[in-house]
Amino acid sequence: MFFNPPLATATLVQRYKRFLVDVKLSDGQILTIHCPNTGSMRSCSTPGSLVAFSHSDNPGRKYPHTLEMVQDRDTWVGVNTSRTNSLVAEAVEMGRIPEFQYVDHIKREVTVAKGSRLDLAISRGEETTYVEVKNCSLVEKGIAMFPDAVTSRGTKHLHELMTLANNGHGACIFFLVQRLDAKSFAPAKHIDLLYSETLKEAAAKGVSVLAYQAEVSLTGIEVVKRLPCNLN
Repeated sequence: MFFNPPLATATLVQRYKRFLVDVKLSDGQILTIHCPNTGSMRSCSTPGSLVAFSHSDNPGRKYPHTLEMVQDRDTWVGVNTSRTNSLVAEAVEMGRIPEFQYVDHIKREVTVAKGSRLDLAISRGEETTYVEVKNCSLVEKGIAMFPDAVTSRGTKHLHELMTLANNGHGACIFFLVQRLDAKSFAPAKHIDLLYSETLKEAAAKGVSVLAYQAEVSLTGIEVVKRLPCNLN
């Protein structure tokens, strides 16, 4: 995925009301932009950090600019979670995910139970694998971790995947690590113990656990390689 037009950069002043950030432009002007991330953005919302943002020509938007990435310890981190599903779908379509080869069709936002949806349904022949995609922006000591805040919704998704696996369907939880300074992936047990334990249970019950790393730069974002997962 490439950014066209190119991203602009600024300095982060503050994040507030969850979906808003103030940034300072090079000329000193303060600009309020939209932050499309419901997580805590732990480690990547520090005031003074370099950020990159895009611009929309949609006249109906109150805030036409969108936060795309934040620099943490000299590493660009993708924080726009509205792009995560598309990045994974694009990688599958381009054959970059060995676990999903020769795919016939990818369906998005798939209803699997009343009031509940999963992100992708990937079909090959008569086989369909249901995939829930999570954006991972937290790295500690070289380990990418999810979640960065307690997530009851995320735990619910794991139970839905377990039900699908139990009924004979393919089921996968896919963590997209949008930064290059991680060597492996692990659940953030110190942040959400229940999610960590449920993830281990899901893996034991047939849910595939995948973590892939994306190269994030001012010109674009590209899924580049799989990371080892340590669920213990």
